[in-house]
Amino acid sequence: MTQPTLILVPGLMCDDTSWGPVLPALSAHMPCHVVSHGNADSLVAMAQHILATAPEQFYLAGHSMGGRVALEVVRLAPERVLRLALLGTGFRPKEAGAAGEEEVKKRQALLDIAHDQGIRQMALTWVQNMVAPARLSDAALLEAVVQMFERQSADIFRHQIRALLARPDASSVLQQVRVPTLLMAGEWDSWASPQQHQAMADLIKADHAELVGKRLGPGIPGVQIGVRTVE
Repeated sequence: MTQPTLILVPGLMCDDTSWGPVLPALSAHMPCHVVSHGNADSLVAMAQHILATAPEQFYLAGHSMGGRVALEVVRLAPERVLRLALLGTGFRPKEAGAAGEEEVKKRQALLDIAHDQGIRQMALTWVQNMVAPARLSDAALLEAVVQMFERQSADIFRHQIRALLARPDASSVLQQVRVPTLLMAGEWDSWASPQQHQAMADLIKADHAELVGKRLGPGIPGVQIGVRTVE
């Protein structure tokens, strides 16, 4: 029996490079397809593009912004998603008041750098807060991330920031999830913390579900995994 296709949804300004290290292992078990968000400026539009081009049923994994897109796919067509993975992502809308204003300010600062100094300089600034401290000395890793960003344009960056700032609350989507779901977060991820993923797991109401936390081996420091399985 042929395995369903696994659709991999990249995060902000990311492409298939972000999935590169795991693609060989995944591809050994199932067909894999990494999507592109193109010029879409809303999470719903990104989700609609996936549904328009995907097989009738498929597995779905989203990282960061891609996790939010994956939740919008589930909101629009839950019957088409057979398995779900939400990696380093979130589900809440932009906060009201000062916290929301601070997020807008931080994102606008990056947009200004991209516009005034170019995508490369923006990426060099961004990566300092998005890579685990122990990996900041890994020049090859940082350059790979920066080059990935450079393949996108300032317009695409602006569109994706707009999509993130207008993100909907996905709490109700999580409450309706009834398929085997993987939640995974980095221990030092300040944008998408393990605690946030625990909150997401708590919203998934399914029989025979469990959350398992562990650290991976010494080659992947500080990573925690949350897994929910549904029988």
